[in-house]
Amino acid sequence: MKNSLCKVWLAFCATVLAALAAAVAAPQNAPEVVAVKTVLAADGVHPGKTLKVAALAHITPGYHINDHKPTLDYLIPTEWKLDSPSPLSVETVVYPKGELKKFAFSDRQLSVYEGDLTVGALLRVARDATPGAYTLKGKFSYQACNDHACLPPRSLPVTLTVNVVGRRTPLKTLNQDIFSRLEGLEPAGKNL
Repeated sequence: MKNSLCKVWLAFCATVLAALAAAVAAPQNAPEVVAVKTVLAADGVHPGKTLKVAALAHITPGYHINDHKPTLDYLIPTEWKLDSPSPLSVETVVYPKGELKKFAFSDRQLSVYEGDLTVGALLRVARDATPGAYTLKGKFSYQACNDHACLPPRSLPVTLTVNVVGRRTPLKTLNQDIFSRLEGLEPAGKNL
C-alpha cells in the first residue's frame, strides 16, 4: 500500500512538473506579434551634426499595441529607448498619434497602433567626435492585444550602427520615403 501510494505521488509530481515546464516554455515559443528593424537617413554623419534614425515596427494583423501615450493610465505604452554611447546622444524621439478604436473589453475607445508603425529619433554627434562606427543598443517595448485578450508585455532588442565620418566626406541620403513622412525630427540648421 505504501509503495503504490508513493508511485501515485511521484506520478502526480511528474505531471505537475511537466505542466509547469510547458507553461514556462509556452511564452518563449509563442510567435512574435511585432517585428522591428531600424533605418538611417544617411550612410554617415559629420561631427557636430544630427542624424535621423527610425524604428519600423510591423504588427501582425488581428493585433494592436498601445499608443505611446495610452488612453488609460494602466495600459502599457509603446516605447523605443536607445542607449547612446559617447559621442552620440539621443536628442528627441517622436511617435505617431495612435488611432482611436473600440474593443469589447473596454467601455472607452483606446488609442492604438495597428499594421505598420514608424518611430523616429534624432541623434546628435559631439563636435569632437572621432570618425568611426558606433553601435547603439536599445529596446522596443510594447504589449500586444487582440479583440479579446492581451499578451504579456515584451521588449525586443534593437541595435543600429552609426558611421561618424570626416567633415569633408560626402554623405549619401537613405530611406527618404520613410523620413519625409516623419514630423518633429527637424533639427535647427541644415543637417541630415
